[in-house]
Amino acid sequence: MNAPAARPASTGSLARRMMLIAAGWISFLLLAGGLALDHTVTGIVTRNFDEQLGYVLTGMIGSAEIGPDGEVFFIRPLGDQRFLEPNSGLYYQIRAKGHEDWPSRSLWDRSLDVPEGHFDAQPHIYDSDQFAGEPLRVLERSIILPGSNAHWMFTVAASRRDLNDQIKMIRSILVYSFIALGVGLLLMAGMQTWYGLFPLRHVRRAIQKLRTTGASRVTDPLPREVEPLVDELNMLLAHTERQAEEARTHAGNLAHALKTPLTVVMNAATAKAPDLADTVIREAAVMRRQVDHHLARARAVGRRAVGMSRAEVWPSLEAVLRAVERLYPQARFDLDGNREVTVAVEKQDLEEILGNLIENSAKYGGGSVFVTVDAGSDPRFCEIWIEDDGLGIPEAERIRIFDRGARLDTGKPGTGLGLAIVRDVVEIYGGTVQLDESEDLGGLLVKLRLPRIAA
Repeated sequence: MNAPAARPASTGSLARRMMLIAAGWISFLLLAGGLALDHTVTGIVTRNFDEQLGYVLTGMIGSAEIGPDGEVFFIRPLGDQRFLEPNSGLYYQIRAKGHEDWPSRSLWDRSLDVPEGHFDAQPHIYDSDQFAGEPLRVLERSIILPGSNAHWMFTVAASRRDLNDQIKMIRSILVYSFIALGVGLLLMAGMQTWYGLFPLRHVRRAIQKLRTTGASRVTDPLPREVEPLVDELNMLLAHTERQAEEARTHAGNLAHALKTPLTVVMNAATAKAPDLADTVIREAAVMRRQVDHHLARARAVGRRAVGMSRAEVWPSLEAVLRAVERLYPQARFDLDGNREVTVAVEKQDLEEILGNLIENSAKYGGGSVFVTVDAGSDPRFCEIWIEDDGLGIPEAERIRIFDRGARLDTGKPGTGLGLAIVRDVVEIYGGTVQLDESEDLGGLLVKLRLPRIAA
């Protein structure tokens, strides 16, 4: 029993990533927004509190006069009754150097500790902890009253308890509101993630349907964002199906090609024919040619399926020419064209294709072989021309010569499978090979077109 294939390493959950991103951004934005809103609201509440103190201070200054004794007094009573209640939380005090302090009755036996020796032409506000257990908000301003040369310091103070309670209540509301908002946003992000990734489950079911029903394509309606993935999957399935069909075809062709030689050998052996040995040798050579042909096709298909193949044309041509020159030292070889072109063909297959074609030109030509790289004008293909000065091939025979075992010159050694293998391998890589007449040398012109890899 075959062991189950190992699953590829996981890169983590998409849903977890989306939720982590959502949680991080929601937390950051809520924190930043909460701090900004807290700063704004508490600032507004504090300014309102300070404005109330400012109104009181303005009323004090507007009601102050200098009496006959040189001391300050109010020509009308202040409206807030808290100034009359001891320890009420609202206090005032008027002070000048050389004069007796005039505190509010709410101070009772206490006094406001106001720094001396400075003149505040504009209202000056600050926090003070001079009263134990009662933080104060203090507003002071220096005034020169008519009829007096003294610098009178008007001070009004209020307990911060109400202000702190308001700020505390506001912050409590903000915290609970933002917590509820954050939880709601996270729940919404979770629902969005679940609903957004739900179509991937359709893809899983569609792929499972392929395996269980034998369907060859994913045809279920899916979201547009998933369609490219499904298209690639369908192309992969088509590619796999095409490879399987090619494999079945190759196997059938090979079986059919071997069936006749095996039958001949078996009949000769059964009849105990006197030329059995010659028959076996002859038919074994036929079977060997067929096996070589199909193995070459199988290797090309296998290399193409591995991935994007690539080979530099010029180095492969130079290597092939060095080998052919040793076999045909009397022939002259010329090489010209683009030295930088790269084709989408495995290097070993490219050298086998070029070797077959150049060797044929040297074998059947008149002694001159001219190879031109990138002779065509199609930017998608590299066209290689191989010309010789031989007798050429009649136009009526140029198609038949690519058939397995076809040979026009039986006087020279060969199997007749070289061009057939070349055609099959070239077509596997998406190229073409054609025969024509060479205008320059007068012999055969082979036009080999191979898919190019852009530089």
